[in-house]
Amino acid sequence: MSAAQYNCRKCPGYCCSYPLIPLDKRDVERLARHHNLSFDEAKRAFTKEEHGRKYAMRRKKDELYGKICRFFDTKKRCCTIYTARPSVCRSFPGSGRCGYYDFLAFERRAQEDEKYVALTNHAD
Repeated sequence: MSAAQYNCRKCPGYCCSYPLIPLDKRDVERLARHHNLSFDEAKRAFTKEEHGRKYAMRRKKDELYGKICRFFDTKKRCCTIYTARPSVCRSFPGSGRCGYYDFLAFERRAQEDEKYVALTNHAD
C-alpha cells in the first residue's frame, strides 16, 4: 500500500460537508461512550433518519459549505471527535488519493494562493 497522497490538515473539511454522513450502530455506540451517554441519548442527540438510513449524522450550519458534520469545528476547520469518528470517516477516502484534495491543490496552484478554497455544490 502506498503512502497517502493528500493532507487532511490542509483541507477545509470537504468530506465533512457531504449531504449524508452514514452511521451504523457501532458508530452510535462509539459516540455514546465518547460523550458518556447512553445509546438512546447519543442516538437522539447526534443522529437522524435520512436518505433511507436509520442512522445519519446530524449536521449544522457552515459559512463555507452551507452545512457540515455537527462535530466539525468551523473555526479551526477540523474534527472535534477524531478518536471517536464514524467508520465512514475512518476509511475515507478509501485509497491513497483524495479527489477533492487533488482539486483543491490544483486550484490553489492556479490561483497562486495557498489559502484559496475551491468549492463544489452539495445541493441537498
